[in-house]
Amino acid sequence: MSHQPAESEVDSWIEIVRQKVSALRFGSVQIIVHEGRVTQVESTEKTRLAADSTPAQVKK
Repeated sequence: MSHQPAESEVDSWIEIVRQKVSALRFGSVQIIVHEGRVTQVESTEKTRLAADSTPAQVKK
């Protein structure tokens, strides 16, 4: 039997996803589902370094 989530329940996790996506510049947002229900939202942010900020290679 399938469970239809209440509209407020859906709006709640969708808003969390929107907030996490809008806060990211580079990264990912992962939605975890358990038994057909969103139970967790995770975000991972990447920090990009400019090419000129890496240390120069040491010459031998």
